[in-house]
Amino acid sequence: MYIKTVFLLFIFLGSTAIFSQKIWTLDECVTYAIGNNLQLNDFELNTASTKETYRQSIRNLLPVINGFADYTVNFGRSINPEDNSFVNTEFFSNNYLVQSSFDLFQGFQKINNIKASKFLYRATQEESLQQKYLLAFRVMSAYYDIHFIEGLIDISEEQVEISQTNYDLVKKQVELGVMAGADLYEAESLLLADKLSLTQNENRLKAAKLSLLQAMNIEGESDISIQPEMISTGSGESSETVVSDSIFITAKGFIPSLKAQEYRVMAAKKQLSATRGGLYPSVTLLGGIGTGYFETIRDTLGTTIPFRDQIRDNTFRFIGASLNVPIFNGWASRSRVKQQKIALERARNNAKITEQELYQIIQQLVQEHDALMAETVQTEKGMESQRLAFNIAQKRYEKGMINAIELGQAKTLFATAQNQNLQAQLRLRVNNSTLDFYRGLPIFNIN
Repeated sequence: MYIKTVFLLFIFLGSTAIFSQKIWTLDECVTYAIGNNLQLNDFELNTASTKETYRQSIRNLLPVINGFADYTVNFGRSINPEDNSFVNTEFFSNNYLVQSSFDLFQGFQKINNIKASKFLYRATQEESLQQKYLLAFRVMSAYYDIHFIEGLIDISEEQVEISQTNYDLVKKQVELGVMAGADLYEAESLLLADKLSLTQNENRLKAAKLSLLQAMNIEGESDISIQPEMISTGSGESSETVVSDSIFITAKGFIPSLKAQEYRVMAAKKQLSATRGGLYPSVTLLGGIGTGYFETIRDTLGTTIPFRDQIRDNTFRFIGASLNVPIFNGWASRSRVKQQKIALERARNNAKITEQELYQIIQQLVQEHDALMAETVQTEKGMESQRLAFNIAQKRYEKGMINAIELGQAKTLFATAQNQNLQAQLRLRVNNSTLDFYRGLPIFNIN
């Protein structure tokens, strides 16, 4: 038992180590999330349900066949099935019947229901795909949040290293009697503040990794390693003009949410046609075969005819047609038609709303793209300017021309400029990826 426990613990620790050593790319994170997200499973099940509804609508064209059998005991005064005379005796009987009906005409209701259920099935397929894209964007957002915070940690570590160097320098100067003890306290204060900022960013990184793990639905893990992001020293992005209308025209052709609404409009049209079919007469073809056994049927000697002989002799067949003409049902049929017209208008309106929302999203992305392009250039210049100012302040501090507080201000301004540039570059990267998606480029590996 002890050996088995140790073996299982070894396997668990080994698998954990393998997971922690794996470097995840964005495509791998998205693929894993799509394969393990429970909400997506619900959409897939909904798609499977509408698929079965569509298949059943086709099967509804087939004839309906029903079987019937009974066993009846009669007491008191009843009709003798042999000669329709009244008898006052107890007897039992069996009846068997198989009948079938086939709808010849129902105002094309079944045909239109088939088409409507097919469009609804396609709509749920597109909605399921839309949810996959939304999940992919959530994963991408969490993925780049990790990159951003890792960049902040690099900046914080650089700040700690600078503060540690300055602290060591001041400490030596104090020991030599060149600087006062108060200067050492100021240098130590800056060092501790930078270490606190580093710790806070490390905690933010843990929270960001947990968000990504939760988006991917990975249980039992608290850490994940992702592929390092290559951040250019400049803006690194194309300066070509981005036009909202051209992107929108392309996006309209493949965005699943729009296609789903279009399918729902087409389904509503067919459902309206099917509802109108209820205003027309319907014709049904009927047919069947039956037989029975009656205890009161006897031969000339008064003996009840055997069961097998009665089943053979009492067999009957029938065929016919029925015509159902709707005349008046309290305007219920007309009301259903009006309700379906309203449903069609709502479907059209929802399609317009979805199209409008898509256009507004693309407009915002294009506007944000232009702003981030300018912001990236400005933050790059600002960062270089603050770097130069900090280097000058550092040399002046080493010569004793400024105190630690003034140096700390210059260092804080430099770190802030670095943070702003890093954030602008990553936001621009996400913005470009999103715009490429709406251009129809394969951003995510989604089947």
